[in-house]
Amino acid sequence: MTPPLQAAADLLPLDCAAAAELLNRGCACISVDHRSLQRALEKGNGTFSHAELLATRPHLFSDSMVFVSTEHLARMARIIALLERLVALPAYRERVLAYAPPLARHSPGAAGVFLGYDFHLGADGPHLIEVNTNAGGALLNARLLHAQRACCAAVARMMPAPMPVEETFLAMFREEWRLARGDHDASQRPLARIAIVDAQLDEQYLAPEFALFRQLFEANGIAALVADVTELTFDGERLCCRGQPIDLVYNRLTDFALAEPQSAALRAAYLSDAVVVTPHPQAHALFADKRNLQAFGDDDWLATIGLREDERKLLAGSIPRTLQVRPEQADAFWAGRKQWFFKPAAGYGGKAAYRGDKLTRRVFAEIASGGYIAQAVVTPSERRLLIDGVPHDFKLDLRNYVYRGAVQLVSARLYRGQTTNFRTRGGGFAAVFPVPCPSGSKE
Repeated sequence: MTPPLQAAADLLPLDCAAAAELLNRGCACISVDHRSLQRALEKGNGTFSHAELLATRPHLFSDSMVFVSTEHLARMARIIALLERLVALPAYRERVLAYAPPLARHSPGAAGVFLGYDFHLGADGPHLIEVNTNAGGALLNARLLHAQRACCAAVARMMPAPMPVEETFLAMFREEWRLARGDHDASQRPLARIAIVDAQLDEQYLAPEFALFRQLFEANGIAALVADVTELTFDGERLCCRGQPIDLVYNRLTDFALAEPQSAALRAAYLSDAVVVTPHPQAHALFADKRNLQAFGDDDWLATIGLREDERKLLAGSIPRTLQVRPEQADAFWAGRKQWFFKPAAGYGGKAAYRGDKLTRRVFAEIASGGYIAQAVVTPSERRLLIDGVPHDFKLDLRNYVYRGAVQLVSARLYRGQTTNFRTRGGGFAAVFPVPCPSGSKE
């Protein structure tokens, strides 16, 4: 056993979080079996090519895993469950819907699939960086789990237990249909056809996942098609695509308020409840608008709406300080820019997001004009891997895929640079291996 692995093994009975950190710094073994990954990606789908995927997206998957203590996994789940309860409170909804687009007040019944709660692991545990409502990569990561191998004895003891993740995903879509249509109607007319919808499909980095979802739905008796939003039509009664009526739209658009002209048919059908759209504009407004992070951390206000002291303490230790950037505060934000990470309120995927210490005056002038939040910088933890025998340190974040408060899957993204990306050799999605904590752990 190598010295880092031996040190982690010695620490494990005492401090699982420290052991996970040692493993992330010292265990560089390759856990992905590419033949198994090929079988997982191509199963039941003669049109999907693993080789083509790697040729066009060579940095989609990392070859190694990320270690996370069960203590930190449990803490993230507690934070998520608390935030889901907070979002359900009328006072919270009143606050955030006041600055949301008017469409967000339409309540469609469905909850919204694939919430993504993204965390950095700081020195004192997990910190919520943001929430996304069309979090991509869930099915790709589920297949990646099938391709993991025990690359050494220490890793063998931490291999993730097999989970029926894809069955859980499928049940989630059927539950969305039931929630939107009601028990009686959903039982009389089961979910029959899903459209997986985005814009400019050829330009979507995660478009291969759309084909995997189509295959998953069709293998389980639900007709499915992948479509550009411009292919949708609405006649006042039914949303159709290529002449076929659509029951449910799996919405991968980043037009979160369905405000762009090309979304007109989908918007009209959504407002008429003629189709189930998931995730939907209200889910984005309640969870993913970056301004909501300020509400999550507003301790005095949280007390007035009924959160207990222990609940507020959990959020205070987990939500980085967040402020809206206003033009009249530009000088103060510029002076203290090194402590802030600036993000557009309706941002996604790290686009137009900037570390304060990397800002130019020109870019900051655009930020200061409005529409941005400033979030206290939380330095991400790191994973050390060998690339051609040379050690390289990668930043990492953890994405929790969540439905109705329950964590379905946790995956990691390894990257170098300011924000997550799939441009770094050795980076990409990585499986999470839980490092067990001793019984009686505080979490």
